[in-house]
Amino acid sequence: MKKAYLILANGDVYEGSSIGKSGQTVGEVVFTTGMGSYMETLTDPSYYGQIITQTFPLIGNYGTIEKDAESRKPYCKGYIVRELCRTGSNFRKEGELNEWLIKQNIVGIEGIDTRRLTKTIREYGVMNGMITDSLKNTEEKLKEIRSFVIKDAPKNTTSPEVVKVGDGGLKVVLIDYGAKYNIARELAARGCTVYVMPCTASAEEILALKPDGIMLSNGGGDPADATYEIEQIKKLAEAKIPTFGICLGHQLMALASGAKTAKLKYGHRGANQPVKDLETGRVYITSQNHGYAVKGNTLPQTAKVRFTNANDKTCEGVDYTDRPCFTVQFHPEAHGGPLDTEFLFDRFIKMIEESKNA
Repeated sequence: MKKAYLILANGDVYEGSSIGKSGQTVGEVVFTTGMGSYMETLTDPSYYGQIITQTFPLIGNYGTIEKDAESRKPYCKGYIVRELCRTGSNFRKEGELNEWLIKQNIVGIEGIDTRRLTKTIREYGVMNGMITDSLKNTEEKLKEIRSFVIKDAPKNTTSPEVVKVGDGGLKVVLIDYGAKYNIARELAARGCTVYVMPCTASAEEILALKPDGIMLSNGGGDPADATYEIEQIKKLAEAKIPTFGICLGHQLMALASGAKTAKLKYGHRGANQPVKDLETGRVYITSQNHGYAVKGNTLPQTAKVRFTNANDKTCEGVDYTDRPCFTVQFHPEAHGGPLDTEFLFDRFIKMIEESKNA
């Protein structure tokens, strides 16, 4: 097996073996605690510009299943695992993960101490890194690593054209900032015709469709950098159309409403994040993938924090009292689970129906 190395911005070097495409890649190194659903993880556009570390030690044990993909292609910059299984076993299996990584041009590394790497990120915070097949010119490599910045994530992951999903009686526009496929599927299953629109669409173009509801999708990057998208949301908010935001959509709505966001030390990524509903006191287990959070104390008086993370108390959801709108930081559409918060789609549908009947 060919040697490969992970170099972190702090100078740490991990030696392992190459998986996927051989070569070199630079990105922001993050970790996810999910025990499965690696196909959904690899194809989640929210990982744009990032090198994904799986904390679960064995990955690839059920091969690859294209129907489980959450986007057209993977947008991550690299992949790190403790051990890659090369003989997956599952009745739905279509191929092996390593061959899929090669096909998708994903540079990866296995055989490193992912526990140590995760503890380093938890202690010092998310940092850039490089997967490479050579330690030559390490100082030059470190300069490249430290200068890497994730830019224009929504524009680089959005749908290139309008896509129609479903054929129901309610018309919903899903603004695609890097949307996972399952958001549109969940809406279609509840009687919606979903128009997936590029994030480059103007508020005027969206309103011209006369939607019954607007969905703001997940996505990657620093939400504060998405200035065009925020301006469009400000205009859409004035129309007071029922709106539901997820992940990046949640952050963008908060920014459009005058609140602020901040980068988390190492983010929330995985399928086991506990979230508390402040209205009912109930705690849900949720799927999450984000490195930024809304600062709840900066929200306007016309908005209130509805959900918080039970671990670090960060804002996980907002209800807007001056218009039919609510947003959440976690993923109620979690493909692969958990499904605890799927009911939020029903809440959105009820909001649309009440607005239509008003």
